[in-house]
Amino acid sequence: MKFIFQLLATVYVIGAVPSALAAPQLRAAEAVEKRVLVPSDVARVVGLSGLQFSPDGKTIAMVESRANLVENEYRTEIVLVDVATGTRRQFTTDRRKAAQPRWSPDGKALAFLAPDADKKLQVFVAPLAGGEAIQASHAKSPVAQFAWSPDSSNIAFAATDPAPEAKGADKFHTGFYLGHDDLTVREKPRSTHMWLVGADGSAERRLTSGEWSLPTVLPPGPPASPLKWMPDGKSIIFVKQASPSSGDRGKAQLHKLDIASGAMTALTPDTKFVGYPVPSPDGRNIVFWAPHDFVAGGNQDVWLAKGPGTPSKNLSAAVDRTIYGTWWQPDGKSLVVSGNDGLGVGLWSLGLDGKAQKLDTSPVMPANGYWVDGSISSKGAIAFIGQGVDSPGELYVMDSQRAAPRKMTSVNNWVADAKLGRMEAVHWKGPQGTMIDGVLTLPPNATPGRKYPVALVIHGGPNSASRLRFGLPSQALAARGFIVFEPNYRGSDNLGNAFKTAIVGDAGEGPGEDILAGLKQVMARPDVEPGKPLISGWSYGGFMTTWLLGRHPDMWKAAVSGAPVTNWQHQFDLSDANVAQAERLGASPYRDGGAEILWKQSPASMQTKIKAPTLVMSNTEDFRVPFTQAFSLFRSLEDNGVETKFFVFPIRGHSPADPIRQGDMWQVWIDWLDAHKG
Repeated sequence: MKFIFQLLATVYVIGAVPSALAAPQLRAAEAVEKRVLVPSDVARVVGLSGLQFSPDGKTIAMVESRANLVENEYRTEIVLVDVATGTRRQFTTDRRKAAQPRWSPDGKALAFLAPDADKKLQVFVAPLAGGEAIQASHAKSPVAQFAWSPDSSNIAFAATDPAPEAKGADKFHTGFYLGHDDLTVREKPRSTHMWLVGADGSAERRLTSGEWSLPTVLPPGPPASPLKWMPDGKSIIFVKQASPSSGDRGKAQLHKLDIASGAMTALTPDTKFVGYPVPSPDGRNIVFWAPHDFVAGGNQDVWLAKGPGTPSKNLSAAVDRTIYGTWWQPDGKSLVVSGNDGLGVGLWSLGLDGKAQKLDTSPVMPANGYWVDGSISSKGAIAFIGQGVDSPGELYVMDSQRAAPRKMTSVNNWVADAKLGRMEAVHWKGPQGTMIDGVLTLPPNATPGRKYPVALVIHGGPNSASRLRFGLPSQALAARGFIVFEPNYRGSDNLGNAFKTAIVGDAGEGPGEDILAGLKQVMARPDVEPGKPLISGWSYGGFMTTWLLGRHPDMWKAAVSGAPVTNWQHQFDLSDANVAQAERLGASPYRDGGAEILWKQSPASMQTKIKAPTLVMSNTEDFRVPFTQAFSLFRSLEDNGVETKFFVFPIRGHSPADPIRQGDMWQVWIDWLDAHKG
C-alpha cells in the first residue's frame, strides 16, 4: 500500500562537491585522521538506479546521479558498465535529467528520457553504433514512462493530457469539481494516457483516452506501474485506474490493450490496489502485485493472473514479505523477487508453484526504498544496487543465483575516508510475544567505559523497516555523541503479513509498546547514559514520536516531530491518499463510529500533555501529511508552555528533495537534539 508515509532514511543525492565538503587533507601518510560525517555530506552520495541489462547480457545501463550545489538540483546521466570488467563508460553528457535507460530488444539502440528544448521530458533514441540521439516523442506534456515494442520498431509511452488552451476571459474559468484529491490540489487532475511512436520519431498517435488514467505517483514511493508489451508485439499490458485523483489509486485493474483495434480487455477480476504487471518471456503467464488477500495494508504479494473470470493465484504467500521487485528468469519458469527481510533485504527464487528459496547476497543487501532496482540478463545473471554498513550503494552482479555478488562500481568510495560509528543489530520480544528487531549506531569516537545518551530515529511508512545498512543521517547524529536507536514495530514490512497488519485499527498504542520494549533493552546497556532518551521521526515516524510524547509525557528529554500525522480524520480528509486509506486505518470517520475510532488513535487526543522540548518540521505544501497537522501540534505546544520551534520549508512535497534542503533538514534536526542532550 503506497499511500503511507516514508521517513527519508538513506538519502540519494547528486552532484559536484564544493571544496568545503571535501575530506580534509592528510597531515601525514602514516597518521591519517579520519573525520566524522556531517549532514551536508548527503551531497556527496552518488545515487545509482534504473538498471537494465543489454539483450546480450554483456552491458548494464544505469542512471548515475550527483548533486549540483550551485543550482541545487539533481543532475543525472546514463552510464554503461561492462559486466565482465566493470569498465564504466559515460553514455549521455549534459542531459541534466536523463532517466529510464531502455535497450531496444535487438540491441542496436538505447532509449532514455531527457528534457527537450522546452524542458519537458521526452523519449530520445541513440544508436549504439554511434551518432546523435534523436528525439522520438513530441508530447505536449512530459513523458512519464515508455517501453520498446518487441520488434524494436515502436515505442509506447505515457503522458498526462495537456491542459486545455484558453484565451481571453476563458483563462479565468478555472473552477472544477474536486474529487478524491489532496489539500494542495490547484487544478483539476488530468488523466495520463498511452501513445505510440516509431523509434525514428514517425507516426506518433494516441492509443487511449477517457476519464480513467494510467497510474501516476507522488514521491516518495515507487515509480508508477509500468507499461509492458506482450512478447508477440500485438498488445500492451497496463493498469487502468478509475480516475487521475490520487485517492482513487486503489481502484485499479489489470488490462490488455490490442494495438490494432484499440480494444481493452480486463485480465483479472481483481480491482483493488493492483499494479506492476510483468509478462513472462514466452507470454504464457502474467504476474502482478496486489495486497495479501486483496486487503489493504497486507503484504504486497506477487499474483499470477489466471484470466478475466478466474481468481488470481498468490505466488509469494510462502515468502511472507512485502515484495518490491519482480523479475522473470529467462526460461519463464520462475521469478526472482525481493523485499525487506528482518534487518536486511532479501532475494528469493520463486517458482510458479509458490515454492521459494532465498538467495545469498552476502556481504551486501539490495537497496530498497519502496522499490528494489534490479535486472536479470538473458543468461540469468542478476544485477542490483547493493548496500552494506559502510556504503551508500554500489552496483553488484551475481553471475548466477548461486554466485557471490561482484562489486562493479566504486562511486561512493569516499565513505572509506570517514570514521563511521559501529552498527549493531538489536532483537527483543514485543508485548505480543513477537521477536522484533532494530538497529543501533554507536558514536564513531566511542570511548570504552563512557556512557552516551540515546536518540531514537523512528522510520516512517509504516510500510518500511530499519535495516542494518549505511545511513548518513544516523551516522551524523551518532557523531554528536549519541547512541542512535532505529526500532522496527508492528506495521513494519520486514517480519511478515501478521506483523504488518497488526497495526490496522491500532496505529499508535501497539506499535508504541513495541518501541518502548526495545528501548527498555537498549537503556539497560552499560554504555547508555541513565536518564531520559530523546525521540524523533519523520512522517509516520513523526506521528509515532508525537504519540509517545503525549502517551508518556514524563519519559522524554527532547523531540523532533517531522511531517507528523496528529489527527487521522484530517489525514483522511486532506492527504493525497484520503479515502484510499479508510481500510488501512480501520474506519472511515463518517461511518459506523469511525470518528471516535480514529480520534483514539490520533496524537491530537493527548498532545496537550506533551512536556518535552519539541521541534516541529514540515514542508508548507506537503500532500502526503498536510501542513495543517504540524501547525496543530505547534500551536498546542505553544499554548501549553512547552519549549518549541517550527521549522518549515516553503516547498511542495512530503520531505525536502533537493540536496541543499536535505542537508538543512538533518542539520536543524540534529542540532535540536544535540542542544537538548545535556
